[in-house]
Amino acid sequence: MCRNLSKYTLIFLFVALSGLIFLLCNIHTVENWNCHTVSALYQLQSRIQSSFIPVNLPTFYHNRTFCAHLGQKPSPEDELEERYLLDSITWPGPPPRSTPTALRQTSDPVHSLFAILPTKVGREWHVGDQLEVLVQMHDFQGRPKHYGGDFLLARLHSPQLGAGVAGQVLDHKNGIYSALFPLLWVGSARVEITLVHSSEAVAVLRRLREERPDRVFFKSLFRLGFISETTVCNMCLPPDQQPLCNYTDLYTGEPWYCYKPKVLNCDTRINHAKGGYLKHLITNKEALLFQSGVNIKVHIHSSGPDRINVLPPRKDMAEGKSTMKPESIKFAPSGYYYADSWRPFGGVTMRQFNESSAITQCLKNKVINMYGDSTVRQWFEHLIAFVPELKEFNLRSPKNVGPFMAVDSSHNILLKYRCHGPPIRFSTVMSSELRYISNELDGLSGGPNTVVVLSIWAHFSTFPVEVYIRRLRHIRRALVRLQDRAPGTIVVIRSANLQALDQEVSLYNSDWYSLQLDDVLRAMFKGLNVLLVDAWQMTAAHHLPHALHPPQAIVKNMIDMLLSYVCPVKQS
Repeated sequence: MCRNLSKYTLIFLFVALSGLIFLLCNIHTVENWNCHTVSALYQLQSRIQSSFIPVNLPTFYHNRTFCAHLGQKPSPEDELEERYLLDSITWPGPPPRSTPTALRQTSDPVHSLFAILPTKVGREWHVGDQLEVLVQMHDFQGRPKHYGGDFLLARLHSPQLGAGVAGQVLDHKNGIYSALFPLLWVGSARVEITLVHSSEAVAVLRRLREERPDRVFFKSLFRLGFISETTVCNMCLPPDQQPLCNYTDLYTGEPWYCYKPKVLNCDTRINHAKGGYLKHLITNKEALLFQSGVNIKVHIHSSGPDRINVLPPRKDMAEGKSTMKPESIKFAPSGYYYADSWRPFGGVTMRQFNESSAITQCLKNKVINMYGDSTVRQWFEHLIAFVPELKEFNLRSPKNVGPFMAVDSSHNILLKYRCHGPPIRFSTVMSSELRYISNELDGLSGGPNTVVVLSIWAHFSTFPVEVYIRRLRHIRRALVRLQDRAPGTIVVIRSANLQALDQEVSLYNSDWYSLQLDDVLRAMFKGLNVLLVDAWQMTAAHHLPHALHPPQAIVKNMIDMLLSYVCPVKQS
């Protein structure tokens, strides 16, 4: 029995050795097998590998400077601007403590209250007045707070009229806040104050942003023939743990790294993908600061009436003889809703593009280039769904990733979308399709029939703000070069927007992160020949729930705003 077993073992070893020799002698033939066969074998291998081989995550050293100051060395002017921008978004926080704050001592929306302040001439409000609301924050024990830093949203709205406007919140840094609203329509107006995050929760979010830029991690697949390996990638990787592949962009200096595969070379990378989200980032006590229905996006009640009735403009205002001093107008929004339609300020006349033919006429003979995250891809999807003449050209791109292209040959319209370069949390992007917006802009001819639409914010929330500033700086320079060589090129930027939050989303994509990035974006493009679609206020003022990808009613208003920029009303 043992002799027979040894005989079979020898035969098996001989056959295996022969097969190996044959494979080595015919390796070039094997590499040229039919691509479908190789692809099928590779997919099978990938599934097996993903089931049994874990992706090793790096041990990240909490070094904010290391991550924030990668890339090209900024000029003295850039460093000065960066300091100004960071100072401009400084957020007040709770006083330092030797021990973590207990939940009962943090801001509680149920115990907090707001009150509508009377006007100087009594409780009578007219269109053109400014409404002021005072908010007093209390903790879970009902005691008044004596420091600021809470993240509040304010809205004045009328469901019956389909009207709404976002208010401005002023932090007096003593537990008291003011919310200011311009009165813009006749009729009922109701005040809504929402606690998004307590000041204690914001302090946790700030610490995560500065210390844990690795809390969203990425990966890349490397492949050569039958051999494939997956490694962790990110903008900030500890350089002393294992060798790195350096994919820093040659033109912009934007840094990106992957850990070098154990066998394959760095030039065998074939794709980029979101790896996942790190868990257990906060303590059990800190987790209590992020409870849906308790202290994340909860309405604050009024101590008295929460609504007013707005009368027509006063006689002196109607006659153009307003006695209101300009300095008393503390807040001017970018627009407001009335009859569910956005009405912008700033001299832009909002057009309604309710028929697909109107959009076709507006975009005739134009090339529209959309670059950015999925919030601008939503605009691409809206247009091809609403305009039947725009036929999507099948580029065989992965769903929700792109690039995408749609054509209306009869009206000479070309609509394109491409995602921005890393960091990008899409499922899988081929390495050859990873493009930085600034490089794409440098490749455009531009001109009056070229429209550039940008939206870049959602995928930068886990990184220090310096990373976002650097990216916008490259884009800004490319836009200046584009408009210098092709005057008349229309550039539209879509701002960040509010979204639905729970504990998990808050730690990676909180509205507080988005607000900080949005403030930086507005400051960096101020004074340039660019147009803004204020998605922040358009979602803050609307009655529909917040969502990363806003509901179609809001998107429709955004598209109308975009097209009103592209095809403005001709002045008589």
